Amino acid sequence: MAYSQQTAPFDYVIFGGTGDLTMRKLLPALYNQLRIGHVPEDARIIGTARSELSCDEYRERAREALEHFLPPAHKDAALIERFLKKVHYITLDGTKSDHNWDDLHALLEQSPADRIRVFYFSTAPQLFEAISENLNRFSFITPQSRVVLEKPIGTDSASARAINEGVSRFFKEEQIFRIDHYLGKETVQDIIALRFANPVFNAVWSAEHIQSIQITAAETVGVEGRAAYYDTSGALRDMIQNHLLQVLSLCAMEAPADLGADSVRDAKVKVLKALRPIPADKVAQETLRAQYVAGEMAGSKVPGYLEELGTESATETYAVMRAYVDTPRWKDVPFYIRTAKRSHKKVSEVVVTFKKTASSLFGKDGEHNRLVIRLQPDEGFGLALNIKNPSAADFSLQHGAMDGRFAPADGSLIPDSYERLMLDAVRGYPALFIRRDEVEAAWAWVEPTLQTWAANKVPMTHYPAGSYGPEEARKFIASTGDAWHEDMGA
Repeated sequence: MAYSQQTAPFDYVIFGGTGDLTMRKLLPALYNQLRIGHVPEDARIIGTARSELSCDEYRERAREALEHFLPPAHKDAALIERFLKKVHYITLDGTKSDHNWDDLHALLEQSPADRIRVFYFSTAPQLFEAISENLNRFSFITPQSRVVLEKPIGTDSASARAINEGVSRFFKEEQIFRIDHYLGKETVQDIIALRFANPVFNAVWSAEHIQSIQITAAETVGVEGRAAYYDTSGALRDMIQNHLLQVLSLCAMEAPADLGADSVRDAKVKVLKALRPIPADKVAQETLRAQYVAGEMAGSKVPGYLEELGTESATETYAVMRAYVDTPRWKDVPFYIRTAKRSHKKVSEVVVTFKKTASSLFGKDGEHNRLVIRLQPDEGFGLALNIKNPSAADFSLQHGAMDGRFAPADGSLIPDSYERLMLDAVRGYPALFIRRDEVEAAWAWVEPTLQTWAANKVPMTHYPAGSYGPEEARKFIASTGDAWHEDMGA
């Protein structure tokens, strides 16, 4: 996925410019790209929102966000001032045609007509079409324009198609960048490097040698201030339909012809379309849902989901799906996709369990070899191998571990995923963004499960906050001869 680090001058217009995502992620990402020399001096960042703020007031909010969210090593008072001079603000309701579009026009026309414009929609997805229509009505969309769409792209197949079709009325597909910040994580991209740049893994990456693959994203936090949103989404929509199916597609795809955008995304789409359907009568067998109840985190008691929400709910905070990719490479290999709130620990990882090698040489089979790809935190990988037990008198085996870190060669911090993605949109490089057919293929696969769960045809199980999940989850994975990584003992 090589690309030029040079970035042409651009105007970055953020709809939802006062929101949490902008302050917590987008502005710090652009600052860091300026810090390392990827943002040209005449670039501009233009926040828009309905809030009545002056440009100076908005810059002060931006300053506070940078002070709060930047790592201490990245804070530089002079550089922050230099960055803030690039920041502008316009009070604007992007869904209304009779609002301050003239102010935005006056600001943008200060730039050359061929300047790259990126419109970032950090808003509710039901607003995407209206904002796009107004951008078109007032002639803001040029051949050099791109639009970045924040997740979620819909809540089901029908709403995803409606959003895609609405935006596509005004932007060409090659101008649309559907963001999934998981794909911007350097560690997620390292799945491609580990698989295809290392013969030791490439040679054994198939059903012939692999017993199962686990993909987990667990958080220690509950839903807290996001309870109202989360209750309309749930764990499956929030994490599995987008982030974790993207990780699965990188794990399971065939080698792309090259690292160009279409080649990589073509390879991922083939995986998503090869997922074995889970019909309604199989959902109870191939999926599991649960809610956290009151428990203990780091020695402190914490409430359950329903207590935080303040009402009854059938929304899951824990979800597991067992997936099969029906291609020759992955014949009958289970992929376990799991996400959880209020887990015992925060972890995102891929665990590849290899089949045991039958051998009478040591009197009994060794343990499974296992590759653990740590996406966050402690980004890196571990490889569990069979070695001789040095304390045993006979030639018995034990597990030995090899450990590696994903880290820049210069010792710097791994960049945040939004840093890469925001400037890839400027560069017009879409490989790490989601194509329309990917979105719709992912929704098509999860929708029968969503519908079955909504009809309460699968029982809701429970787990105490601070645990790894419900006991039923251990039985779920054991039914196909596997165990969760935390239960493996190494």
